[in-house]
Amino acid sequence: MFRVGVDIGGTFTDLVALGESGEIINIKVPTTPKNPSIGVLDSFHRFTKGIDVKDIELIVHATTIATNAILGQVELNLPKTALITTYGFKDIVEIGRQRRAELYNLFFQKPKQLIQRKFRFEVRERIDAFGNIIEPLNINDVYSIIDKIKSEGIEAVAICFLNSYVNPIHELRVKEEVIKNLPNLYVCCSSEVTKEYREYERFSTTIVNVMLMPIVSKYLKNLIDGLREFKISAPFFIMQSSGGMASIDYVSKKPTTIIESGPASGVVASAFYSNILGLRDVISFDMGGTTAKAGSIRKGIIESTSEYEVAGRVHKGRIVKGSGYPIRGSFIDLAECSAGGGTMAWVDEIGALRVGPLSAGAYPGPACYGLGGLEPTVTDANLILGRLNPKFLLGGELQIRMDLAKRAIEERICNKTGLSLIEAAAGIIKIANSEMAKIIRIVSVERGYDPRDFTMIAFGGAGPMHACALAEEINLHSVIIPPNPGLFSALGLVVSDFKYEVIKSIMKNVSFEIVNEVERVFNDLEIEGLNMMPKFFKGDIIVQRYLDMRYVGQSYELIIPIAKPLTNESLMKLIDDFHNKHEETYGYSAREGDVEIVNARVVIIGIVKKPRLKVIEKGEAQYSIDSVIGEREVFFEESNQYINCKVFNREKLKSGNIIDGPAIIEQYDSTIVVYPNWLAEIDNYGNVIMRWKK
Repeated sequence: MFRVGVDIGGTFTDLVALGESGEIINIKVPTTPKNPSIGVLDSFHRFTKGIDVKDIELIVHATTIATNAILGQVELNLPKTALITTYGFKDIVEIGRQRRAELYNLFFQKPKQLIQRKFRFEVRERIDAFGNIIEPLNINDVYSIIDKIKSEGIEAVAICFLNSYVNPIHELRVKEEVIKNLPNLYVCCSSEVTKEYREYERFSTTIVNVMLMPIVSKYLKNLIDGLREFKISAPFFIMQSSGGMASIDYVSKKPTTIIESGPASGVVASAFYSNILGLRDVISFDMGGTTAKAGSIRKGIIESTSEYEVAGRVHKGRIVKGSGYPIRGSFIDLAECSAGGGTMAWVDEIGALRVGPLSAGAYPGPACYGLGGLEPTVTDANLILGRLNPKFLLGGELQIRMDLAKRAIEERICNKTGLSLIEAAAGIIKIANSEMAKIIRIVSVERGYDPRDFTMIAFGGAGPMHACALAEEINLHSVIIPPNPGLFSALGLVVSDFKYEVIKSIMKNVSFEIVNEVERVFNDLEIEGLNMMPKFFKGDIIVQRYLDMRYVGQSYELIIPIAKPLTNESLMKLIDDFHNKHEETYGYSAREGDVEIVNARVVIIGIVKKPRLKVIEKGEAQYSIDSVIGEREVFFEESNQYINCKVFNREKLKSGNIIDGPAIIEQYDSTIVVYPNWLAEIDNYGNVIMRWKK
């Protein structure tokens, strides 16, 4: 039986099938940006040639379709959408938080409004912050709006009322009327998406959610229909941004939960491996064809955040606040930059060499792919410097053209800067490494962590080529390259658990008087969350409780785990935990200050039985002669020269083999560059563990 994970990246679509015995089948095909399901179905077409489809036990999919739709990708047209809101509040989504993404740019313009002002309708109603009805819902306003929606050809409706997170009765009543009169519309209430205060973020989340509903629903339906043509009937699930998988029905109703679906799976795979290898502090580094991403696992727990800006601009690894559309939910906390294998190098107006943010993508791809690309990329530079096989990649499936890589760099870079071919290629790599080192610092140093205490797990098709250089730059001493780094994110899909999160606003100061009330809220949330689990699931279920807390008067809160049940004694410990977390996060605490509970949140985790990893053949410290493919000249920045390196076939390496750098290790989906002063050792699971000798 196989568990199958399919991850759509910017350049390649990866399929990983993991068998019960630890057997791994890897398939990598070009991504088809205009219709990503084609690439997915192509990978399944190849996979099902060699197996019985009845042996497919489970399919988990990571997709970027939600993000791509908001970014305006061709053929992913957002539906014509209307907003129904409380009278006097239709401009909340335009006013926002007054965050300026570019503080000193007098000509800065906010992101384009997803709903035109003429399609934002107001209803007379009012509920106060405690859930009391101040003004009843004016049903005549609702009927009038329904007539306008019908005449304007609206396809989706977001219903967002003030304080509906406390009492959703008016939202649900309006939804009932809209569906009754316009049954073919997609309709979503803010109280169904996020029950948190802060109306702007709640409104924005709901609008993005309802606009994605038809796109994601149609995409998943077409994908399922395509799989059925292969006679595949295995259960199909989607990876969420939180790092847990969910059902198609759940995701179709809440597509905002899969905004960061793809990047999340790589961190989940890193957590899985770190648990097996007994590592508590890990930096996850993923460099693919389009971007590089870094996340951190601290004390065995993946670091996460509760807010994200979809379609926001990334600057120096950070999403610029105010440049996108805020989304409330659970997201694995990642730093990202435009530095992938396909990232293009160029020369600016003053003759300086630049790298990114544009990418050559899947088509035409880097110049050396020979698919029509004319711009030099990071992959072309690595080829010139001897890091990549000069004849082919993907085990011979992708032929490489050294002459096209040279021509692209010479014409686009050398002729404009006066640099030699080698200087230009090395410069491209140095700039890309500098950008990627910044995102690793963001998830370590900037959070108060010492990189020397961490181990980096480097993956993605290009990650293992740059891992040693990045580790040296941030003073990190140990790097692990998993057996299939180019498909590692897809592996994260097949080791993920079910995960659902439910939230309710509390908004009360901490005191013994609220203990019973908060405990009742937790019990209700647990029942709601458990009902989301698939009926067929028979595994263990973990229930995690958290409280969002802050000092009274603060604008933002910290998420603090809490034991079950909440008692007077555990409340005292909870307050102490909050003070400690605040001091760890911000460098100070105000232990004499009043503490407020903002939200109660419950996370329901359905533990899926983890597959075994295959143990490879045991060998000696000295590698065998047949593991050496040959030798080639490789350029290294520190020595500023080409050094003759042995080239190894990773499949031939055995547990216990030790390789003294510099060296190259090649495999189907990636290439590992072992820098000088680094030692590489193969462990029992086939991981390449590199240590800096310094």
